[in-house]
Amino acid sequence: MAGAVMSEDQKFCLREVLDTFQSCLTENKEVRIDQYVAGWRGLVRFMNSLGSVFSFISKDAVNKIQIMVNYRNGENGEHYATVQSMVKYELDKGLVDITKRGSFPESGCRTLLRLHRALRWLELFLERLRTSTEVDKTSVMCSEAYNESLAQFHPWIIRKAAGMAFCALPGRPTFFEVMNVGTPEQVVAMLGDALPLISEVYQLTQDLYSQHNLLDIP
Repeated sequence: MAGAVMSEDQKFCLREVLDTFQSCLTENKEVRIDQYVAGWRGLVRFMNSLGSVFSFISKDAVNKIQIMVNYRNGENGEHYATVQSMVKYELDKGLVDITKRGSFPESGCRTLLRLHRALRWLELFLERLRTSTEVDKTSVMCSEAYNESLAQFHPWIIRKAAGMAFCALPGRPTFFEVMNVGTPEQVVAMLGDALPLISEVYQLTQDLYSQHNLLDIP
């Protein structure tokens, strides 16, 4: 396995991510922030289990996760129960810098948007991994997913570094191994269960942010 030996509580498990995103939505299709953050913690473990290749994304994700946790644990935590309630609260209170950086550089809306964009990249990459064959290169799959999603939000130097980092990705068998599911067939089947859930959470968030013109928060 790539990277250093990890303790049991640090290891990635695809089943845990599946379960977390499965419980992410309320009956009214609102996105629960606690479960969203928990799902992201699992995805960070996935990236870290592959060594330092994804560190430029995982480190930023860890920072954003902590900001969201701080909001949930703060005095206004009840307003951050779901993405929908957070958006309403921060917009009603004028707590979002919508057009330019200002007084609220770490608003919940801006912070979650960064996680939201990265989630799209992971979704696209994992979908390619799910439908891949033994001859497909993970570096190509990852680069294609990155170029379709996160790349448009990164400056040239980050895009260049990302492209170089992706070239160092391990092969498909290593990715399947770190899923901690079982055989390749079992991994593919579980990805087939997990990805529609991640996709639904992504799309609900995308539609909400689009509705409130929040997709380009600086």
